[in-house]
This record gives sequence, structure tokens and C-alpha cells, in this order.
Amino acid sequence: MNESRISVRYSRAVFQLAKERNLLDEVDSDMKLILEVSKDPDFREFLASPIILPSNKSTILHAAFGNSLNGLTLSLTDLLVKNGREKFLPAVARVFIGETMEYRGITGCQLTSAVRVDEKIIRQVTDLVAGIFKTKVELTENIDPGIIGGFILKVSDNYIDASVRNKLRKIRKGLSTGIENRIV
Repeated sequence: MNESRISVRYSRAVFQLAKERNLLDEVDSDMKLILEVSKDPDFREFLASPIILPSNKSTILHAAFGNSLNGLTLSLTDLLVKNGREKFLPAVARVFIGETMEYRGITGCQLTSAVRVDEKIIRQVTDLVAGIFKTKVELTENIDPGIIGGFILKVSDNYIDASVRNKLRKIRKGLSTGIENRIV
């Protein structure tokens, strides 16, 4: 079974339980915390480690998150460890957050630029996306000096790469293809 099917099944089950128990806000913030902690390579390595016993993993997860997480979220971590699926915890959290946003009618939007973008432009992008998708928009801004200039906008499954790096890559590819065609 692939990662996406596993993460979707677990996240949907927890989502339904959280909705039934009116814990959606709490579990959603728990999942955001788990996703943030999952950015640490050591944490991901800990989850994937076959050397650490499952009982020890549960103990460590409870010690690390115990007071911060809702009981339902802790039960999820225990179930994942029990079933040997703990390495999917970050993916489950990501899918859960996506389902919660969809349930609330919010579209996630990610704007990447080389420098910080002015608030006026962020508002314009947010309004544009809200108008096109007819939803509320939650925009996150990323700074990546590697794109040199321009921007990359990701909305749901849509992706616009108007970065200088991408334009240079296209020019380089075009030049190398043109040279190859002349030689042949």
C-alpha cells in the first residue's frame, strides 16, 4: 500500500472523529505542530527507525508531545506505532490539515519569492485567488533567494512558475537544443 493511501485513510478516520467530538480546531492545531516538528530530519529518522522498539517510540512520542496534544491525536500516534505506520505521521498530518481547510472552505496558497513581498501585493494575490476559486484563501509566503527574482505561486494543484531561475533554465534548454540541432 502506498504512502498516500495510508495517510488518507488514517487522516480521514481522525478527521471524522474530531468532527463528531467537536475537536476539529484542537486536532488541527495538533497536526500543524506535528508537521512543524516533522521538518526536523532527526524526528523523521526517529519515526522511520526499525531499531527503536514500538513501545519506546510511543513512550518518546508521549514524553515529547504529551501535554501539547489532544488525547485523540495521541491515540492516533499510538495506533500508527502499533500498526508499524509511524513513519507516515507527517503525511497523515499534512492530509488532515488539507481536509480541514477544504471542510472550512479555505484554499491553501503558497507564494515563493526571492525577497519579502509587499502587503499590498499579497492582498492582491489573495483577492485574485479568492475570486478565481470562489473560496477564502490562506496564503503562506516563502522566501527563496535561489529563484533570483519573480515568483512561484502554488494554489491547490495549480502551479505558476514566473521565476527568473525558471526562465533562465528554459533559455539554457533552448540554447542547448538549438546547438544540438545544428550539429546533427
